[in-house]
Formats: sequence, C-alpha cells, structure tokens
Amino acid sequence: MNNYLLVINAGSSSIKFAVYQTDASSNQLVTHASGQLDGIGNQPNFTVKNHHGVTLVERTLSVNEIHDHRGAITLILAWIKDYLADGVLLAVGHRIVHGGQHFSAPVLIDASILAALEALIPLAPLHQPHNLAPIRVLLETLPALPQVACFDTAFHRTQPVVAQRFALPQHFFDDGVRHYGFHGLSYEYIASVLSELDPALVNARVIVAHLGNGASLCALQNGRSMATTMGFSPLDGLVMGTRCGTIDPGVLLYLMAHYGLDAQALEQLLYHQSGLLGVSGISSDMRVLLASNDPLALEAIALFVYRIGREIGSLAAALGGLDALVFTGGIGEHSAVIRAKVCHQAVWLGLELDETANQAGKPCISTLNSSVSAWVVATDENRMIALHTLQQLNKT
Repeated sequence: MNNYLLVINAGSSSIKFAVYQTDASSNQLVTHASGQLDGIGNQPNFTVKNHHGVTLVERTLSVNEIHDHRGAITLILAWIKDYLADGVLLAVGHRIVHGGQHFSAPVLIDASILAALEALIPLAPLHQPHNLAPIRVLLETLPALPQVACFDTAFHRTQPVVAQRFALPQHFFDDGVRHYGFHGLSYEYIASVLSELDPALVNARVIVAHLGNGASLCALQNGRSMATTMGFSPLDGLVMGTRCGTIDPGVLLYLMAHYGLDAQALEQLLYHQSGLLGVSGISSDMRVLLASNDPLALEAIALFVYRIGREIGSLAAALGGLDALVFTGGIGEHSAVIRAKVCHQAVWLGLELDETANQAGKPCISTLNSSVSAWVVATDENRMIALHTLQQLNKT
C-alpha cells in the first residue's frame, strides 16, 4: 500500500497544494502531483498536474460551487481521495506565514496550537487567517489526520538578538515587536542545497535573493539566517509587486495627518496599491513592466533594482563580506534582465557576471575569475514542508 503526504499553501484567494509519495525503504519523498484552486470568491479555477507536467484536471467553477476556503479545501480533499485510490494519506503539512517569537520549529497541530496561531493573526492579518482556514476544516472533518505547521518565520530565529531589535522601549520587544523575517521556508530549502552547487558554499557568506511578487533578501552564514530585509511584517525591505517595502515612519504619520488616512486605509495603500504597481501605474507584474517603454515602468524597475543593490550592501556588511549571491523566486529564477541589473549593482563586491551563462539560465552565472559567485536556484518550499512533516511523523 502506498503512503502519501499532502502539502497545503493557502493564500487569500487561492489554495496551492502538492502530493508526495513516501518511499518506505529509503524514507525519501517523490513528487506525485501539484495543483491549485485559485479565484476563490470570484471565478474559481481548479488545476492539477502530475510530476511530468501533464494536466490531470482543469476546471472552471462557479462562485456558487466554491465561494470560500472551506468549499475549496473540501473539493481538493475529495479529488485527492479519488486520486490516491487505496493509498493512505499519512499527514498534511501547512505553510504558516507567522510563528511569532515562540514557534521556532515545525509543530504538530492540535486545538491549543491552533488557538496560539490564531492569536498571531494581528501580526500577519492578510496572510495568517487564510493559512489557518484549511487547518480548521481538516480538524473538523478528519480529526485523526496529523497536521504539521511549518513557519516562514522560524528559519530566522537563529539571528542574533541585535538583528531582531527595533530601537523601541524594552516592553515592546518583550511583547513581540521585533524583526521576524519571512520567506524562511524558501531560504531553508536554498540553504539545504548549497552543497550541491559548491561544497564551499556550506560555510560561506551567502546572500539569497528571493525575488517575486513578494521579495526579500537573506544573509546566510554557515547555512543559518543572520539578517534579512523583511522585518516585523512582510511589508518591510525591498520594493515588491504591490507592497512598498521600507518606508520612513514619518511618511505614515504625514499621510495620517494630512490625508486623513486611518489604519485600514494605510493597510490598503501599503499592501495593495504600492510597489511596482504604485510607481508604474501599469502593473505589479515584472514581465509586463520589462515589456513596456513607459517611463514610469522603467522607473519602477530601476527602483526595484536599486533597493536590492542597496540591501545587498547592507547584508554584506552584516556578514563581514560576501562569497556568493543566489537568485530564487519567480523573478529571480526567470528574469535574466533583472539578474544582470542586480549583478551589475554588486560589481563593487567583486561579482563579475557571465552574460552568456545568465542568458542561458545556467546554474552558475558568474565568471571563473569572479571573487563572488552568482547562482540561480529554483526554490521548493513545498518539498521543505513535506520533509518537515515527515520528520514530525517519525518523531511520534
């Protein structure tokens, strides 16, 4: 009988998932299928592909069929039950954006853990509720099925305290107002495969650039997070698709005083109306901007790259130097243009780009003479979650 794990990554309007088969003899994971149900509450669309990329399901649904996360996860589970046939679903692993100051490792979920994660919703109001929705459904419908929470913040708990502090009174820090950092599952995966790129990278000073609609950088030393650009929330740091990144707090005070913006209006502005979309007035999609000759599109791209270059300098200072730069995420993996622009920003650190390798999408895109190597690595957060889930099962 075959055994399987399910990984769920639930967002505000979509649920992405992946099915892995466990090899009993080697305890390894084999990808079986992956898919998503997006457009929840609007125009739901359900797609699934197997590990060869062959489409297994492609269905457009009505909002009456799927109008919330409960309906979405119910449909996904029904499909998985049919797909697995006589196979056994051992457990479900979930991506949880925020683990707060106490969850520094994956954990088996029960009612008390769920309550603790719900208490963290104010720290990630646009992400956490959606991450938790499938957990509630599964606790109600399949209470005996083990569920594991894997946190985007956990990887960064290795950072020194000084890297986690804001210059605020101590009681705020004690209450959890601190730099958390995000994209941790992606960074953890990249750290786990550095030895496959070059054994010397395991103990090296590495900056990983996770560039996508959400974007951040992480400074790694010996494979551990030492500093990162996102802070208390996923708003901080780099320019993103619709998020502003780092902004002077005085600007927020000014917007409140002179434009009458309240907390809700600021949240809408900073999360949904800023970043590449806000600067360009055209799109949050880097592909659209790169194809445009509009001056504001060019300005948005320039700002995106400038802020990455500046933050690379900051993280290199935190590491005391730099040995390697790794690109990952949707833009980092697929845009040779952006990679080239970022690498040119890092010439002063000793990075010399191999233009031919970069255009060809090779794993290593720096020259042999470059003192800082540059790499392109496809991240795999789902596999990281599946591995953590399997490890938690093996502990029980």
